[in-house]
Amino acid sequence: MTTNPAPTGSGRTRQGPRPLWQRSAIIMAAIAALLFVIEAIDVATDYRLDDAGIEPRQVDGLDGILWAPFLHADWQHLFANLIPGLVLGFLLLMAKRFVIVTAIVWVVSGLGVWLFAPPYTVTVGASGIIFGWLTFLLIRGLFNRDLWQILGGLVLFLIYGSVLWGVLPSGSGVSWQGHLFGALGGVLAAWYLADRDRRRKATTTNPQFPGVAS
Repeated sequence: MTTNPAPTGSGRTRQGPRPLWQRSAIIMAAIAALLFVIEAIDVATDYRLDDAGIEPRQVDGLDGILWAPFLHADWQHLFANLIPGLVLGFLLLMAKRFVIVTAIVWVVSGLGVWLFAPPYTVTVGASGIIFGWLTFLLIRGLFNRDLWQILGGLVLFLIYGSVLWGVLPSGSGVSWQGHLFGALGGVLAAWYLADRDRRRKATTTNPQFPGVAS
């Protein structure tokens, strides 16, 4: 048995983590791929997956809140949501607010549909979440009192502001309830995160210790 000295270095250079924009793009590409796979299965099964959408005011339809954003009525419906969804989701990931904003919007939008959508309907689609992402990005600068975020929101409004008409009632078979409550969820998320960040900053700036006057 012989003992050799340990190598002083490997032949490979250790790479650091990918830049945030690359990670954000990869995540959104993975989400898009997942939606394509689900829609392909939906089409292959004669759209039976859509039955798992939100059924208003039916207890057994509550779980549709979880599944509905993954389901779409057809390919046209998916593509209509995909393009703005990729852009807004990417921006949200870059802002490092994707998970909590999506969770708030997902629940608020889904509950709004479950409570107020017409009876004997099944609602599917990710547009409620997209509306929530949009309103969050539009107004977060106001809650954060951040000039650059406000300017970014104005630019975004010039590009996508017209879609906000979708929160108004319509008879076109579009779930305006999902759009409206998704948008409200985005506002709620913007307020909550701004308030939470201010509280954390205040706690860090002015720590309180028992028995010590501030």
